[in-house]
Amino acid sequence: MPRNVTSAGESRLALVRRARRMTRILAETYPDAHCELDFTNPLELAVATILSAQCTDKRVNLVTPTLFAKYRTAADYAGADRAELEEIIKSTGFFRAKANSIIGMAQGLCDRYGGEVPGTLKDLVTLPGIGRKTANVVLGNAFDVPGITVDTHFGRLARRFGWTEETDPVKVEHIVGDLIPKNEWTMLSHYMIWHGRRLCHARKPACGVCPLAALCPSFGEGPTDPAQAAKLVRPGPFS
Repeated sequence: MPRNVTSAGESRLALVRRARRMTRILAETYPDAHCELDFTNPLELAVATILSAQCTDKRVNLVTPTLFAKYRTAADYAGADRAELEEIIKSTGFFRAKANSIIGMAQGLCDRYGGEVPGTLKDLVTLPGIGRKTANVVLGNAFDVPGITVDTHFGRLARRFGWTEETDPVKVEHIVGDLIPKNEWTMLSHYMIWHGRRLCHARKPACGVCPLAALCPSFGEGPTDPAQAAKLVRPGPFS
């Protein structure tokens, strides 16, 4: 039975060491971890990430082939017929708001950046529909600029691991960024998201088969019996 580690009273040095050890284990567990949104350039990734809000990556990937074939440039999106765009993305949910974000982002790209997606956080977050989470997805996966993507999975796991008690995504991003070397930020985001989707579920984590069990202060929130826990493991890709 794994030792149930508690983060209460943990020193800063001990926390850093534990967080980095957990990151190494996640890297060993998910050697193929990557962004599960299909894209071939920064613009496609930005659009796909906007569509992924409150939607599974799998669903987005079913929609984007048609979308990307029709709209190839920022100018194409900026001048899109709203009804046609909404019809294509309708199955991703909240399609009117997403269409607003995509068209607004594209107009911003055309007006301020020559139709090209900028490669800095400060520029990206000035665009409609692009918050820090989306910006870090684009930077890390399209520009190879390190960034931490704090989605619901990442935030939940960071708290469950005892890395932080914060719920604000920006605060979580900065706190975890101080624990993990910058060059590992993008891959850490993938590891955390994959682990959250496949094993460390919100309601019932598969604690009994978790490779982090011996280092996790939340061990026992889910079934600790390996046979029961194994039934909860999902392959992927998932939401």
